[in-house]
Amino acid sequence: MIVELKIPSPGESITEVEISTWFVSNGDYVEKDQELGEIESDKATLPLIAEESGAITILIEAGTSVQVGSVACKIDTSASAPKEKTKKEKTSESQDTEKETAKAPEEKSPEKEKPSKESPDEKKDFPDVKVSPVAKQMMKEHGVSVEDIISGLKRIGKREVELALNTKSQPGSGLMEKPDITREVARNKMSSLRKKISERLVSVKNETAMLTTFNEVDMTAVMELRKKYQNQFVEKYGIKLGFMSFFTKAATEALKLHPMVNSYIENDEIVTPAYYDIGIAVQTDKGLMVPVIRNTETMSLADMEKNIAELAEKARKNRISLDDLTGGTFTITNGGIFGSLLSTPILNPPQSGILGMHNIVERPVVMNGKIEIRPMMYIALSYDHRVIDGRDSVGFLLKIKEFIENPEKMFLGGTDPAKLLLEI
Repeated sequence: MIVELKIPSPGESITEVEISTWFVSNGDYVEKDQELGEIESDKATLPLIAEESGAITILIEAGTSVQVGSVACKIDTSASAPKEKTKKEKTSESQDTEKETAKAPEEKSPEKEKPSKESPDEKKDFPDVKVSPVAKQMMKEHGVSVEDIISGLKRIGKREVELALNTKSQPGSGLMEKPDITREVARNKMSSLRKKISERLVSVKNETAMLTTFNEVDMTAVMELRKKYQNQFVEKYGIKLGFMSFFTKAATEALKLHPMVNSYIENDEIVTPAYYDIGIAVQTDKGLMVPVIRNTETMSLADMEKNIAELAEKARKNRISLDDLTGGTFTITNGGIFGSLLSTPILNPPQSGILGMHNIVERPVVMNGKIEIRPMMYIALSYDHRVIDGRDSVGFLLKIKEFIENPEKMFLGGTDPAKLLLEI
């Protein structure tokens, strides 16, 4: 029986996709539920799964754009699976290997071959080695040769590397020769996803009044909290406590106090959701993706960490669904994992705000009139000035700073614990 495998639909609005790659070759025998290849749309990447076992006939080559519902390949279920090698064949191969091994010349043990001592002044097999007069005298006194010195080097250190680099500039050294000159260029077709990302980024720059405001955060409190309770957290929830969950929680609480940052423009209206769906930017081989964690206002830090890890893994394995990427009222991106010290993140439309995290660097700061070394992070908020005024943008970022530097406030709605105690 011949089974036709059709191109699945990534979403209602998508009519055309591209077959990005095949994992099998034409005529291969495939198993049921095996991943045969990947299709890529302008929003997501999906796998092609074998519905039955059999021999595959590929009808559409990789890199070709096709309509949703087109037949990508056929599977002949009447084909037999390739037989494994018989026991007799395996035994024959084993015997042949043993014969080849027996014919191979016996290698002499390096322990049995002890190099004979040569005169310190001789440079046998080392014609390019220069020996200083002082070194020659030391070698003569101790009865060692150039070969003994070189073979005795068990570790290459900074001094040896610097010596080799200095030798590089000397004529005839032969070290670190110049590479061949080339004028070649590589040309790769842009994927549908990359094209769509490009279009969206350009439209953001052209259609929004985007500004960026900055602040810095002392990470001491969060880092000490993680260090103190990390083992207990992992033991209870089976996942590590990271920085992203703290920032996601802080952003959620700050959005409650500054709802305009959670808003977006739709036609002639400003829409302000009463829920908080936070997108977390994830870098993948296919490009930047922003899976969404929904209703973060109902989640604990452990729930956030699990959701972030699950969605990030799906994105990197190209198993993210269209539902995972749609929606979102606010986005967080962390350039710090790549070493970024400062940046101006670009908006993820139709959202009006995006928070940028950066690298944690120890810097001298003034604390209570004294200079102290603290782990500091620059944070940035890019926002659409058509929706968000300066007061809300600066106030939102200050709240993020306040919550990260005083994590307990995140669970009290931003209220100072001392004020609750004093009932003021």
